[in-house]
Amino acid sequence: MIPPRAAPPPAPGQALASNLLGFVRLLRRAGLRLGPGDALAAAEALTIAGIEEREVVRAALAATLLRRQDQREIFDAAFDLFWRDPDRAEAGAALALLEAQKPEERAKPGGRRLAEAMAGDRASPPSDRPEEESDRRLDAAMTVSERERLQQMDFEAMSAAEIAEAKQEIRKLVLPLDARPTRRFRPDPAGPRVDLRATLRAAARSGGEIAAIARRRRVLRPPPLVAICDISGSMARYAQVLLHFLHAVTNERDRVHCFLFGTRLTNVTRQLRHRDPEIAFEMVGRLVPDWSGGTRIGEALARFNRDWSRRVLGQGAVVLLITDGLDREGGAGLGEAMARLRRSCRRLIWLNPLLRYAGFQPKSLGIRAMLPHVHEFRPVHNLASLKELIAALGKEHAR
Repeated sequence: MIPPRAAPPPAPGQALASNLLGFVRLLRRAGLRLGPGDALAAAEALTIAGIEEREVVRAALAATLLRRQDQREIFDAAFDLFWRDPDRAEAGAALALLEAQKPEERAKPGGRRLAEAMAGDRASPPSDRPEEESDRRLDAAMTVSERERLQQMDFEAMSAAEIAEAKQEIRKLVLPLDARPTRRFRPDPAGPRVDLRATLRAAARSGGEIAAIARRRRVLRPPPLVAICDISGSMARYAQVLLHFLHAVTNERDRVHCFLFGTRLTNVTRQLRHRDPEIAFEMVGRLVPDWSGGTRIGEALARFNRDWSRRVLGQGAVVLLITDGLDREGGAGLGEAMARLRRSCRRLIWLNPLLRYAGFQPKSLGIRAMLPHVHEFRPVHNLASLKELIAALGKEHAR
């Protein structure tokens, strides 16, 4: 009997192409938007640059696979881990998870996502059991009910896995705001106003003869959105989830300003504008010193009115005040600060997670001082309440 021939080893070019495709897939699982065209461009770049020097390969792949500078940290971590030994992805994922769990030093932003991406590289073994197939069919049938349960579940009662699913749902929310007229005009042949200056300029270019009347229309633009969120101990669990909502809104729209307060007020707008949520929350955590501490609502709003209201509350701004109203100072100066804030904006919406209780009554001094000065009083404790808020913001509001 003739023994079977051993399979010939793959050519060097085929091995490189296979490894390059695996690296691109790893970056896709880590959150980078890459496609087959990017893999072909990376292969062409390696053909031109060569693969003799490691840093040259890194620079060639970064030039073809990166779209933004904030993706560089994830790319470098993936490059060092994958191209060291592509066959040891499981060991690398375990090491990354251990690094992320060290208490003495904080994990690098994107490390957890990269570890999950490499851990997900293992394919599940095939199974011939009909019971598992029936179980999968039953799980697919229960998907709708599970999603409905997640919509109504309180953020405070969610497990870690349910909070992760809620964060994914929050990123899909689209926040509409009714466009408001501004002081600016734009040229429009069918506009309702005559643009005399543009008409005379056109006549001067044609020897003084007016050939056409220039017209213009007022520019419509959504108003600024300002979010002031409480991060005290009583609001810590809700603030963690709502911070993902504020991050998504800040990256989706322009003229969005976010402030966090506990015992002091902190502007985190610039930090939340970072597109990578892990890096954004890392920057916020370094900037905010009073997370899960006390609450001084009156002092925080007074500082906002003094330092920020003139800068961010122009052109009919909408303010989202996210707090439970439990003030450490017993409502001292809170009524005056709320009255000024109401006069400075077009629409003041108070989002309070305590409204989830059917028998809620405004017994706290802080709630009593704040309630007369808001336009709307809404709950914010689950995904359904966030969707109701988005629907309300999309409707016209009479001042």
